[in-house]
Amino acid sequence: MANSNLIITIEREYGSGGRIVGKKLAEQLGAGFYDDDLIRIASEKSAVGEQYFRMADEKAGKNIFSRFSGHRIDLTEPSPDSNLTSPENLFRFQAQVMRELAEQGPCVFVGRASGFILDQFEEIEHLVRVFVLSDIVTSVQRVVEVDMVDEERAKKRIRQISRERKEYYRYFTDSDWYDMKNYDLTVNTTRFDLDQTVELIKNYIRLKGYIE
Repeated sequence: MANSNLIITIEREYGSGGRIVGKKLAEQLGAGFYDDDLIRIASEKSAVGEQYFRMADEKAGKNIFSRFSGHRIDLTEPSPDSNLTSPENLFRFQAQVMRELAEQGPCVFVGRASGFILDQFEEIEHLVRVFVLSDIVTSVQRVVEVDMVDEERAKKRIRQISRERKEYYRYFTDSDWYDMKNYDLTVNTTRFDLDQTVELIKNYIRLKGYIE
């Protein structure tokens, strides 16, 4: 079982298997697992339609200058005014939900700059930020198998989705998604299967003293 204060965040390249790793990790640690569920929960808590969160999910906002240079968004209370459904406000709603869930018990969060967000809050004591990646051959093979598409379409999805995640991270954090200084542990799943990857992350957490 995980320490009651343990929070793990996983940023992942598309096709790396990061989401599956996160789900397996949460199951084995007895921790909450949050990926798409964050959208539903944020919608329910904010009374903002779920479709707005889905349209903005892991995509950069509309400010053209920030799209290229990025800006570190302040994590103040979401605004109830006319900017209710702006990308910045939706980001704040999700950040608020992450913080509340993290305070309730051990969690594994996938994507959505969760590591950056939760690192801003002093009450989050045991935070482990993980980045999962793999080479293009391995990623394509996984996408072909999971999404049931051909290789060319798999390559296109990998390029598009990983680019969107990178731009999203830059837009809201003013930092490079691929800057490994933003993470505590980076795992290349090219030569590990996903169960081995889970064990590797657990060993790291064990060395940190967060699990027995």
